[in-house]
Amino acid sequence: VSTAPQNLVGKAVVVTGTVEGFSREGAQEAITSRGGKSPGSVSAKTFALVVGSEPGVSKLTKAEQLNVPIINSADFLKLLETGELPK
Repeated sequence: VSTAPQNLVGKAVVVTGTVEGFSREGAQEAITSRGGKSPGSVSAKTFALVVGSEPGVSKLTKAEQLNVPIINSADFLKLLETGELPK
């Protein structure tokens, strides 16, 4: 049973590359345990793209085309904590 705050309900957060402090599965689990979705691709419904080291170029390009917020590992931790994008 997850004790994580359910602050990502209804939000799709895509991860690309290696996020510091997480395995790929760990980053996805951190999102889903908070009620969010972690789809494998970026779409117009994507809440944020988390970019780690060695990110996939196609996900970055698609996020830029769709004006999806792109965040780094530090901002990902803030997102997990608050459910909001850092200002």
